[in-house]
Amino acid sequence: MTYDILIPVIAAFAITAVYGQIVIPFLRRLNVGQTESKKLASHLKKNGTPTMGGIMILAAIVITSLFYVRDYPKIIPILFMTVGFGVIGFLDDYLKVVLRRSDGLLAWQKMLLQIALTAVFAYYMVNYSGVSLTMLIPFSGGRYLDAGWLTIPILFVAVVGTVNGTNFTDGLDGLASSVTIMVATFFSVVAVGTDAGIAPITCAVVGALLGFLLFNVYPASVFMGDTGSLALGGFVVSAAYMLQMPLFILIVGLVYLVEVLSVILQVTYFKLTGGKRIFRMAPIHHHFELGGWSETRVVAVFSIITAILCMIALLAM
Repeated sequence: MTYDILIPVIAAFAITAVYGQIVIPFLRRLNVGQTESKKLASHLKKNGTPTMGGIMILAAIVITSLFYVRDYPKIIPILFMTVGFGVIGFLDDYLKVVLRRSDGLLAWQKMLLQIALTAVFAYYMVNYSGVSLTMLIPFSGGRYLDAGWLTIPILFVAVVGTVNGTNFTDGLDGLASSVTIMVATFFSVVAVGTDAGIAPITCAVVGALLGFLLFNVYPASVFMGDTGSLALGGFVVSAAYMLQMPLFILIVGLVYLVEVLSVILQVTYFKLTGGKRIFRMAPIHHHFELGGWSETRVVAVFSIITAILCMIALLAM
């Protein structure tokens, strides 16, 4: 039990904590700083804060997981999705902060890469994973949903939606890290309780994010960037599928869902009404900021909500 639960947490935490002492000064020397929106006056002081810190998280997860791959082959698709989406995020960050191309990857380029990566994951799940794509239904007493021909389309929607929801959640110091720690802890508890064979990587994510929070809590000395947020989205959705629990993302990942929906609603309403807005600013965490909440309060409330939702999800099993 210690081998596949405690050691991955401690190892990943230590790697991130040590790696941060090396990576953050290096990122400062490269001058890969974040540029904040002028709409948020309180964020202007963050201009120049190093980003792309997600490489610290990825390094800890990969290094820790490699020690377990042989004995726990079911972590392979999760590692693939975590690293794969992390690479997409890295490309986006690199274009934005190193090459100074303000848009980074174009929207169609990012979506094409995400769809391609999801297609590989879907093919693996169907042909090699040994895990059924039937989905455990919350509060059903253990019943599973077989969506038939809709199974693969649902998988694509789940992956792209979760990944981009996680990406939109990364907008305040420690927000995406804190929320995802709760989600990863939930998956770790389920993985251990069901002996699903993925506990080493779910626990490694918990440890890596705890280590990253040493540098990412307010006031953050480094941001994870798309490198980290897209990687975490890939982790969340792939872990859910390996546990046959993608429907539970609607519970434990409600914050991600609300974040991405707030953006969709804001953009759609803005276009339909010729410039009117539903929220003060999207994603929704900025709406609360402009309403007078401090960053730390938003992070605390969203994290507490996620913790409560994770407990509800355990009951829903």
